[in-house]
Amino acid sequence: MNLVGYARVSTTAQSLDAQTDALEKAGAIKVYSDHASGATMERPGWVDCLAYLQPGNVLLVNDLTRLGRSAADLASIVTLLAEREIGLRSLNEPYLDTSTSHGLMIFQIFSALAEYERNRLRERTLEGLQAAKARGRVGGRPTKMTPDKAATAHQMRAKKRTIKDIAALIGVSESTVVRELARERKPLREEGLKKKE
Repeated sequence: MNLVGYARVSTTAQSLDAQTDALEKAGAIKVYSDHASGATMERPGWVDCLAYLQPGNVLLVNDLTRLGRSAADLASIVTLLAEREIGLRSLNEPYLDTSTSHGLMIFQIFSALAEYERNRLRERTLEGLQAAKARGRVGGRPTKMTPDKAATAHQMRAKKRTIKDIAALIGVSESTVVRELARERKPLREEGLKKKE
């Protein structure tokens, strides 16, 4: 059974030495590492580590925060490892050693809690969407182009003012002004096409 280590720090200003030393002392034959935030998916060391791991190996980390950013994220990582017959051991969480039956049981509880977290998040999202729909909103950010601002934009454009000037005056982005002016022109274009027919 080969132990393969993985270490991570959030920035290049931080040192990996303490993690690497602890992993090697615990028996890791090889240690992969990243200087990256836990929230980013761009972790080349982690990609290389996954490619190196073989069935029967155990992935060794200093603590679970080095591996994932949430319970749900960790659960998906450990599930992936389990499917490949790779264990997981954490030096600072010795109860979570999926290469033992006890550790596997703890992980299954852990996975159930992560699944619960995902389901609750889904439920809260749906509740929020339903509440917004009941108030006449259909999701997304509320528009910054209020009816008053739209009227001002059209008046200014009729006076040949630039998109940049209009956006600066009413406090919206230039693209928002362009969309509003295009929305007004669309019915006129459709009416013109009907007359041609």
